[in-house]
Amino acid sequence: MSEIIAEYLVNTLGDKISAEMIAFIISMLPILELRGGLIAAKLMNIDFFKAFAICYIGNMLPIPFILMFIRKIFNILKKLPKVEEIINKLEARSLRKADGVKKYRLLGLLIFVGIPLPGTGAWTGALVADLLDIRIKHSFPVIALGVFIAGIIISILSYGLLGLIGF
Repeated sequence: MSEIIAEYLVNTLGDKISAEMIAFIISMLPILELRGGLIAAKLMNIDFFKAFAICYIGNMLPIPFILMFIRKIFNILKKLPKVEEIINKLEARSLRKADGVKKYRLLGLLIFVGIPLPGTGAWTGALVADLLDIRIKHSFPVIALGVFIAGIIISILSYGLLGLIGF
């Protein structure tokens, strides 16, 4: 799914803005995040190290804001009749996915963010950290490390890094 959306955005935006900016924007988006950004960067033939840095920064940029403001935003949105149900479902779904985070706290959060599976990543990790009252000073560095680990895993898959280093 990430591949399809990333490819669509590359094709749609490719003649309007730079390849680096496309990878950066894709990396900032929920669901796509660094995974989608690296896939898009590979499609646009951006050098690996440049792509990794751009996508990592793009993925991490929204995280402090999510950690600081998501609960306040959700509380405001819950005052809207039809939106409250959506927000409650989103919170419940996020917490259901985060059993390991509940049990192992920071290690669980690291694994949750660092293993690139559907429904995991920095955005959901930040939401889960906030819902579990994990302080920003603890959750942000763990999420940052998790995004780095996920980036390495995705790089191996999308850039064929194993082939580049002789495996």
